[in-house]
Amino acid sequence: MNEVTIVGGGLAGSEAAWQLADRGFTVRLLEMRPHTQTGAHRSENLGEIVCSNSFKSTLLDTASGLLKAEMDVLECRLLRVARDTAVPAGHALGIDRELFSAAVTDAIERHPNIELERREVESLDLPSPCILATGPLTGTRLSLAMREHCSSEHLYFYDAIAPSVDADSIDPAIGYWASRYGKGEADYLNIPLDEDDYSAMLRRIRDAEYVGSHDFEEEKYFEACLPVEVLAARGDDTLRFGPLKPRGLPDPRNGRDPHAVIQLRRESRTGSLMGMVGFQTRMTWACQKELLKSLPGMANVNILRYGTIHRNIFLDIPSLCDPYLRDRKRAGLYYAGQICGVEGYVESIASGIVVALSIAAQAAERDLPPIPENTMIGALLGYVHAPNNNFQPMNANMGIMPAIVPRPKKRKERKEAISRQAIAAMTDYRERNDWLFRTDAAARDFA
Repeated sequence: MNEVTIVGGGLAGSEAAWQLADRGFTVRLLEMRPHTQTGAHRSENLGEIVCSNSFKSTLLDTASGLLKAEMDVLECRLLRVARDTAVPAGHALGIDRELFSAAVTDAIERHPNIELERREVESLDLPSPCILATGPLTGTRLSLAMREHCSSEHLYFYDAIAPSVDADSIDPAIGYWASRYGKGEADYLNIPLDEDDYSAMLRRIRDAEYVGSHDFEEEKYFEACLPVEVLAARGDDTLRFGPLKPRGLPDPRNGRDPHAVIQLRRESRTGSLMGMVGFQTRMTWACQKELLKSLPGMANVNILRYGTIHRNIFLDIPSLCDPYLRDRKRAGLYYAGQICGVEGYVESIASGIVVALSIAAQAAERDLPPIPENTMIGALLGYVHAPNNNFQPMNANMGIMPAIVPRPKKRKERKEAISRQAIAAMTDYRERNDWLFRTDAAARDFA
């Protein structure tokens, strides 16, 4: 029986472990928590979500919706868990963080082909094949070992987390429930800001005290997840044309879009825990408390989790790896998750599927059949491997997809056509390579 070692029990590592175990591999999954914690995690559970509880849109005319549809074709395990632990989030797939990570942990611990070890890995002295899925918060010693192996400096960027609050501590008379443009159910609590409210909020953001980065490091942030203070520094209207944009969210009390709007989304099935959408920050906790209590309807707000900032690392995959995420210098070493330059929860899970398929193909003494370039997964992996002198993490997005011919005139129709073509291509890929997806009897009994 084939054996695989996986370092890191996050989303990518858990998905890869489950995929390979279902194919009859003996998997040893190594996770350093709870013995060694990170600056962002709060529990010892596998697959813990730390920044947001959203797996983004499910609509097929969006990149994230298309990505999930392709992953369903490839029989993604964690998406099933996500749907089983979902909370109302309009057209997005929102999850109850605690239920999700607990369910992932339970599945991994019960799987007959997975052995879970709770210990920190400090070197690359590991048997092959091995998947490094340690995420952006890789332990210090292993990070140093990886830097030595890569013969180059790690790249990095800073990531910030938004505050979460007690829903019962918000004045219900101030806000209104709606989803942008009426898409999906009315699952977001919207707190409208008039021009004076917005200006006062900007002043507090700009005057606040902030937790600093290391003096020897340049602050780099991922553009899709910028702290509110960075956006506020770019101009007076940047926030209200960004995460606080009011378009498509008319106040039902007057029928007009407010000057700006703060959205809150459920993070638990009970609805008691709510996250502030797009409000990630590195403010000191005292300043966060002062700012939030100054907002309309939040004078008595109970902050259950403060916003924080942490340093993420990722590798220069174009110079380090061959397709698919396979190390050029060391046979049998693979990378998965955010450490390989895919940005986002679902993207990380997708990379775990790809690496699992690649190892399964190698075990069958074959190369992984090329993933179609006109699929979102294929395009994302194409970006990750393309030569790039300034490699930066990438979300799934329609901009990396090849043009479709003939080209529909309307943007929505173009996106829908791209998605139809991609899902058809991935379905054909799955059918043509059925040997990659066969499971063993023990895994079928477990499922």
